[in-house]
Amino acid sequence: MENYLRKNFAVEPKRPSEEALRRWRSAVALVKNRSRRFRMVADLAKRAEADRRRKIIQEKIRVALYVQKAALNFIDAGKQAESKLPEDVRKAGFHIGADELASIVRSHDMSSFEEHGGVEGLAKKVSVSLTNGVVPTDISFRQNIYGNNKFDEKPARSFWMFVWEALHDLTLIILIVCAVVSIGVGVATEGWPGGLYDGLGIVLCIFLVVFVTAISDYKQSLQFKDLDKEKKNILVQVTREGCRQKISIYDLVVGDIVHLSIGDQVPADGVLISGYSLSIDESSLSGESEPVKVTQERPFLLSGTKVQDGSGKMLVTTVGMRTEWGRLMVTLSEGGVDETPLQVKLNGVATVIGKIGLVFAVLTFLVLTIRFMVTKAKLGEIEKWGMSDVLVLLNFFAVAVTIIVVAVPEGLPLAVTLSLAFAMKKLMSDKALVRHLSACETMGSATCICTDKTGTLTTNHMVVDKIWTCGRTISIAGDNKREDVLRSSIAGEVLDLLLQSIFQNTGAEVVKGKDGKNNILGSPTETAILEFGLLLGGEFKKYRKESTILKVEPFNSEKKRMSVLVSLSNGGENRAFCKGASEIILESCNKVINVDGKAEHLSKEQKKYITDVINGFACEALRTLCLAFKDVKDTSDVHSDSIPQENYTLIAVIGIKDPVRPGVRQAVETCLSAGIKVRIVTGDNINTAKAIARECGILTENGLAIEGPEFRDMSPRQMEETIPKLQVLARSLPLDKHKLVTYLRKEFKEVVAVTGDGTNDAPALHEADIGLAMGIAGTEVAKENADVIIMDDNFATIQNVARWGRAVYINIQKFVQFQLTVNIVALMLNFVTACISVIFRFCPSDGCSATLGEHDHGHSRCIGIGHRTSS
Repeated sequence: MENYLRKNFAVEPKRPSEEALRRWRSAVALVKNRSRRFRMVADLAKRAEADRRRKIIQEKIRVALYVQKAALNFIDAGKQAESKLPEDVRKAGFHIGADELASIVRSHDMSSFEEHGGVEGLAKKVSVSLTNGVVPTDISFRQNIYGNNKFDEKPARSFWMFVWEALHDLTLIILIVCAVVSIGVGVATEGWPGGLYDGLGIVLCIFLVVFVTAISDYKQSLQFKDLDKEKKNILVQVTREGCRQKISIYDLVVGDIVHLSIGDQVPADGVLISGYSLSIDESSLSGESEPVKVTQERPFLLSGTKVQDGSGKMLVTTVGMRTEWGRLMVTLSEGGVDETPLQVKLNGVATVIGKIGLVFAVLTFLVLTIRFMVTKAKLGEIEKWGMSDVLVLLNFFAVAVTIIVVAVPEGLPLAVTLSLAFAMKKLMSDKALVRHLSACETMGSATCICTDKTGTLTTNHMVVDKIWTCGRTISIAGDNKREDVLRSSIAGEVLDLLLQSIFQNTGAEVVKGKDGKNNILGSPTETAILEFGLLLGGEFKKYRKESTILKVEPFNSEKKRMSVLVSLSNGGENRAFCKGASEIILESCNKVINVDGKAEHLSKEQKKYITDVINGFACEALRTLCLAFKDVKDTSDVHSDSIPQENYTLIAVIGIKDPVRPGVRQAVETCLSAGIKVRIVTGDNINTAKAIARECGILTENGLAIEGPEFRDMSPRQMEETIPKLQVLARSLPLDKHKLVTYLRKEFKEVVAVTGDGTNDAPALHEADIGLAMGIAGTEVAKENADVIIMDDNFATIQNVARWGRAVYINIQKFVQFQLTVNIVALMLNFVTACISVIFRFCPSDGCSATLGEHDHGHSRCIGIGHRTSS
């Protein structure tokens, strides 16, 4: 049986092949209720049709985006000439209709875009300020005119649809027919109401089965609907009424100012207001893998695409089903989700038991019928047939059908779905959103977790704890937290330079909240640095106004640095600022600010001393980064595509405190005791990573901690020797994480769970058996490639996912044991009883006048003490 299941019912937990999916379906030939058995598995026919339609839409988009034929432009021009402002739009005070806006962006029509006055002109026509954004009181008004940012979905099925579906079970239909015939024959032979009892008993059992099945399936569908809605609910940053805030993607309206950064999904169609090095991945729409640069010359942004690099602001022009993504979303939801390996295997078990049950049912019916015919022949009644005899044969048939109903575990595969759905609901309350059903199941057999450090093992609430500048280390604690003390500790010119570096070179923003207080919107690291700048008495807007940003190279996990080129207001000088991983920025510097606050040459001795300072900070479990600047006088550097990477002057080394989360050590110990090995894979300094790993109980005396460059240069043999002992991989690139995961899965046959938050983590999340994306720090690209989203970014939640995964296995194991026990007992009891009763199933009394049918039906004329009748 094991070989049969392995051959026909084995599928991969992630991305199963089309061949494997079709193979197990063809192996399941005998199914009582196909609509119910296959309700929670992918509909391959619908999926193929949806793929065909999606490719047609993508081809149209590709033509619109890349071909731009003269004929298409001519048609668009004709449409523009004919377009009139709808009456409701004019009365609402807007000057452009929803369809015309959608057409401009969808067809990338630059001529129409310029005719309307560019982005400023479009903003005026949709009555919005590019600085302050939409006024909240106008939101419902805009939704009525331009529509909601929601996609058409199939209406939810009612409870009675599930009742109707449950009634389609073939065996239940047969039993219904048997009940009707039984009632008809019973009333004709035994009268009213005695003839109703057998038939009504069958009917009541049918209704009980149908309603229990329907209630279970209906509740499960509601759970999946809620989870699916939660998965699609993306938070986006917008400016409304002058305040930057986060809102649900469903609340977005035409005229909203949306802020985009690396890894974000473009939430609606729109046009670029401003941006730096903005690169968009449009493969989800057009199928083209080459990223597209979005500039003022090509300002169009399409919903559903992903920000691959850079940052920017966009004006929303089209929402909901008027976008191409809206049309695509309809096809994406069709075809269902892939079934889990356990579902498929239990389908195989149900099929095998079903065949056995069918054989026993047929044998039981034959044994009962043959016994009846032989006994009838012995009594000389083979030619005498009455309605009671027909009722007996009907009862025999009902017994056989009942054996099939009881013996065939049609609900066995659905037990997996119910158990997984219950686990998903519980995990949702435990701050884990399961995107793929199979993840719950696979996590139960995980043997290794490769986790990030920042935000997962630590709190992600960062504060600057120490700073090294002008040759001295300053601790930011106690009285030193006072502005006057800090400012007096740093030379005046250096302080101004430090504040310039903090406020100019940042991806975050300081905004005023509704309560009038400063709020910082950005990553935890950026927030900590800006808070330190404000603590020093700096003003964000003042420093931003003193210069004009020319170029920005946002931080990413490969470069491990962020750079900005600005034009200073005093004399028009240009200056570049950079910050990032301490070792990388230090290598880019050839000068340093000395004790007197002057720039001097960075000698080898000073570089070694600064390296010791960095390592000292790291050994105290502080995240370290360096700030540096360079005055750019060469015009070729200003006009080049990239910002200078070398010959910087080091301003400061900053140590950021990010304490370990409470309960992480206990969660790690629980994982280790359960046989799950935990490894840290981080981009941080190795000393910081080791300090945190020891505090969490991950790094042991025999464990190994290495850096990414060393790991990358290892031969396959060295990998085999190193990986079993590896517990910390520091200063790693996303490719290092992907390489480690691949080796663990393929060479060491481990079941690997891996965490990720950045866009570049997507390959590792995709490769792992279970991809775990961070809900707070994670980008939309990372979440899309993950199987589970950890909503609170906490390692303890990952442990809960593993615990529930194992609970699913235990629950299903118990259910299977119970189901198989009931099925085997029912089979054997019915069959053996039918066979044994052959010996006793006749009336030996000489004076009995009852027919054999009346004996079998327990007729009142057969009342002798020696008369034996079946139960």
